Amino acid sequence: MKTLINRQFDFMGKRRIAFMMSAALILASIVSLLFQQLNLGLDFTGGTLVEVRYGVAPSLEAIRLILEDAGFRDVSVQTFGASTEVLIRLQQAFDPEVGDRVVSLLRAEGDTVELIRAEFVGAQVGEQLRDRSGLGLMVALGVVMLYVAFRFQYKFAIGALLALMHDVIIVVGIFSLFQLDFDLTVLAALLAVIGYSLNDTIVVYDRIRETIRKSRIDDMPAIFNEAINLTLSRTLATSGTTLLVLMALLLLGGDMIHYFSIALIIGVVVGTFSSIYVAAALLLAVKLERKDLIPPKKEDLEEGEEELP
Repeated sequence: MKTLINRQFDFMGKRRIAFMMSAALILASIVSLLFQQLNLGLDFTGGTLVEVRYGVAPSLEAIRLILEDAGFRDVSVQTFGASTEVLIRLQQAFDPEVGDRVVSLLRAEGDTVELIRAEFVGAQVGEQLRDRSGLGLMVALGVVMLYVAFRFQYKFAIGALLALMHDVIIVVGIFSLFQLDFDLTVLAALLAVIGYSLNDTIVVYDRIRETIRKSRIDDMPAIFNEAINLTLSRTLATSGTTLLVLMALLLLGGDMIHYFSIALIIGVVVGTFSSIYVAAALLLAVKLERKDLIPPKKEDLEEGEEELP
């Protein structure tokens, strides 16, 4: 009986099904982004920040309900450092007395609450953050393309860039589709997803290049299958251990990194898929050949031609 290590999976034989799945996810993401748009957090839209300190750790859900019942809208509540430090975000115009009003509402429940700060984050600041963060993503993708083209070959760069764009669009699309809060922590997670997916793609590409150079056949799908199967155990081990850590962050990390963890979990799953079925399979679509990696040998001297002394 063959063991799992020696089993060969026909990844490239299923690439058309994978392409259709990716196309459907990207289409749904783009439609959601165009018509439903992102549920931008306070970092991008502007609003009011109120930080309070409790005597004992409070229930964040109870705080949220109290404030919503009092008429505050788009309330976001999370711990800030210690479990007794609570950061309240309100997407509304700033009122100098809003901090005192929030504290009075919370004290009415019999808790010991102290106001630390109340400040306004303007919409202009949010717009600047949005523009600069988008520019940062574009620069990151451009640098990645140049790096892959320099290390491998330009056809590899095309596959890597499209795979990274595939990952980013799907992660952002899921946040738009389910109206999850999109703030700066999620943006940081997107940059981390780009780094993770690129690392996984580079490992697969490195093995594909090595297998092409060692192989004596020209059947590219077979060569790609062999290379991917050789890296499969490493890919699954890396993704699995990363997901375990991210699940721990999601369950135990608190509200501050809740959506950060969700974005990374989605990104790791999508990035692992794209390293095989987007980055690698696209090399077949762009007609990668052996001669792209192995320059032709110099022709031998013709028979009868005299060598120079």
